[in-house]
Amino acid sequence: MIAYIKGILEEITENNAVVDVGGIGYNIKISAGTMNLLPGLHKEVKLHTYTCVREESFSLYGFLTKDELEIFKLLISVSGVGPKGALGVLSVMSAQDLRFAVLAADSRTIAKAPGIGKKTAERLILDLRDKISMEDAMEGAALAEEIGGESAGMQGAARGEAAEALVALGYSSADALRAVGKVSGVDENDTEAILKAALKLLF
Repeated sequence: MIAYIKGILEEITENNAVVDVGGIGYNIKISAGTMNLLPGLHKEVKLHTYTCVREESFSLYGFLTKDELEIFKLLISVSGVGPKGALGVLSVMSAQDLRFAVLAADSRTIAKAPGIGKKTAERLILDLRDKISMEDAMEGAALAEEIGGESAGMQGAARGEAAEALVALGYSSADALRAVGKVSGVDENDTEAILKAALKLLF
């Protein structure tokens, strides 16, 4: 309904921001992660929004990036995870970290979010794992360049093999994926090079 709201940031409270647009103050629910990245008061801000309409309420949820908004939409598509729970997840981890946690089936980390128990975290992983690919997780995670077609598949395969090797060495799946995702400046088809670079990041 409302794609975004752009105006002056007038107030920030826990999980909420007030944005003045032409003399009208909009209450927008935000995650702790978004709150920490907002500009100072009385400065311009643009929040991509999700509109939640219920019989008893009309609420706006705001995000600094479209990526975070899309992850929020994925989260609320999971049975048992409403807007409040989705904000809770994004308050304890970034959209990128959530992708890594889902790919790594790391329910323990996801369950740390307020209102998200172990069973809900496991259901979340089950529902989202087919909607998030290794390529999705790697995108925006310090990749040096974009490549397409067959090369992209090879890139994901090499990084996936490096992540598996790190897990075999005793690192958690989430940490392994996160480290591999941060590697840049190496041959994208060289699993060993990616592995060595990732190990340096973990030390």
